[in-house]
Amino acid sequence: VLPVLAAMLALVSGAAADPIRTEAAHLRFSHPAEWVRVPAPSEMRAAQFRVPRATGDGEDAEAILFYFGKGKGGTAHDNLERWYAQMDQPDGSPSKDAGVVTIKTVKGLKVTALDLPGTYKPMPSVGHGGDAGPQPGCRLLAAMIEGDEGPWFLRIVGPDATVRAAKPGFEALLESVEAHE
Repeated sequence: VLPVLAAMLALVSGAAADPIRTEAAHLRFSHPAEWVRVPAPSEMRAAQFRVPRATGDGEDAEAILFYFGKGKGGTAHDNLERWYAQMDQPDGSPSKDAGVVTIKTVKGLKVTALDLPGTYKPMPSVGHGGDAGPQPGCRLLAAMIEGDEGPWFLRIVGPDATVRAAKPGFEALLESVEAHE
């Protein structure tokens, strides 16, 4: 009985770990099953996910797929500069020096990605008083996905250990992207 139960549990846990295929704003992709899709508070957010916290972290991270409309949102360079500006380095060095940029093509889409640790400086939200101030010990994973119907922008930000743990899922999501009508 125990070997059968163990095998059934392995099947159930394996199935739960399979990525979930979804789509938003003319983009199909797979996301880790443990990322929970939540309602997006604005139309610019094509999809939003809660990324579960790593052991020892005090909060979850959030993953957001932004879509501003076909051809809107700036160049890859513009977005890298904006993402660098959202993070400060503890030693005062430029965030550009701390970030790792990768550029690749996935199913005909150009993907420019950034991995950047530091102190996150949330942008103030219009009409949302009491926004959080600088958040040390964070990590930002961001990507611009360029294609005919894009661009799309994917960003995960949160506690460093949580975002580091989410990085393989982020990279797998980027490998899974494909445009659709």
